[in-house]
Amino acid sequence: MRPSENLTQLLQFYEAELLERVMPWWMNSDFLDREYGGILQTMADDGTLGGQDKFMWSQGRGLYMFSALYNHIGKRDEWLQVANRVFEFLLPIGGKQRWCWPAWVHRDGSVKQGPDRIYTDGFAIMGMTEYAKATGDERAIEAALATYETVRERMTVPGPHLDVPAPLPQDNAKTHGISMIFSTVFHELGKLVDDAEILQAGYDHALQIMDHFCKPERRLILEHVALDGSEFDTPEGRHVNPGHGIESMWFLIHMFRDRRERARIEQAAERIRWQMEACWDPEYGGMFTILDADGNVPSPDGLKAMWPHNEADYALLLAYEQTGQQWCLDWYDRVHEWTFAYFPMPEYGEWRYRVQRDGSIPEPARADPYYRTHDPFHLPRALLWCIDVLQRLAGE
Repeated sequence: MRPSENLTQLLQFYEAELLERVMPWWMNSDFLDREYGGILQTMADDGTLGGQDKFMWSQGRGLYMFSALYNHIGKRDEWLQVANRVFEFLLPIGGKQRWCWPAWVHRDGSVKQGPDRIYTDGFAIMGMTEYAKATGDERAIEAALATYETVRERMTVPGPHLDVPAPLPQDNAKTHGISMIFSTVFHELGKLVDDAEILQAGYDHALQIMDHFCKPERRLILEHVALDGSEFDTPEGRHVNPGHGIESMWFLIHMFRDRRERARIEQAAERIRWQMEACWDPEYGGMFTILDADGNVPSPDGLKAMWPHNEADYALLLAYEQTGQQWCLDWYDRVHEWTFAYFPMPEYGEWRYRVQRDGSIPEPARADPYYRTHDPFHLPRALLWCIDVLQRLAGE
């Protein structure tokens, strides 16, 4: 039976994965720093801790995730307590840095590496906004708004802070990742505080994605384009990140749904289809992590990452709900079956971050280090949003 043939059963499956396996792994690990606050995200698959420096992306994402669980799955005190501890750790760091967030801090919150890419600031806004929804804490709203102001100012100044994750191909370039994250975080912050300017800033980024980075003639979403949307004939200019493109489209479907822009929803759904058709491995199944726009694919032994499969799982269900088109479920079933065949680690509860092209476990020399950076984001977020959409679909 195809997974999508019984949506009620599928809903129960996702609830069990999130609430009986993935989140118990997190809650039973020592990821929460009970002395200083924040997340200790360098750990092994069994939850054993490694290094104690803290990556600020992970702090903002962790604040978002535990707040979102509390907001959307259930008012569990244990989740809110984690969010509280992360928030109280983050807030003074942002204030001391005048809301330009550092890249890394030591365990006690002192700065190890100062501000670099403004992606970190995006995750700070994301976390503060969701935490404010959970608690109504005005300090979180003030921090999100202050960060918004610094980001808007820094966006007008070219430099390496606008690179994600690799350097831009040349000075007159822009990267999809910046518009991807700030379209959604500005939109959600604007909704929370009912600010038309912030909402418009998010929408401006959405239009850049749809009109500049999306290339209908290629049926692809490029990661780097010129400021006017034209292409670069360089390896960086041909770079395609399928997971980013799919994640970006479901962000925009959320926005266009709020704005009741039906035609834009249809466009975003079709662009999810582009990415799936381009990145699917015809020999072994699963999604290639990186592509070249001219059709070159990674070497046959290229590793496949978990997170793009997580993004596609939710995006395809959402696209089906919004459009009713059968191709969404056809692709969803393929992604779901491959994803759950190769990434989960039942002995732990967490998932493998990468597998080999055929889905097998990489040799130790090629696998992620024993201690790797975990944070509660792509996987639990995808499970949460799959539950959200399946509750509606199964109810119908």
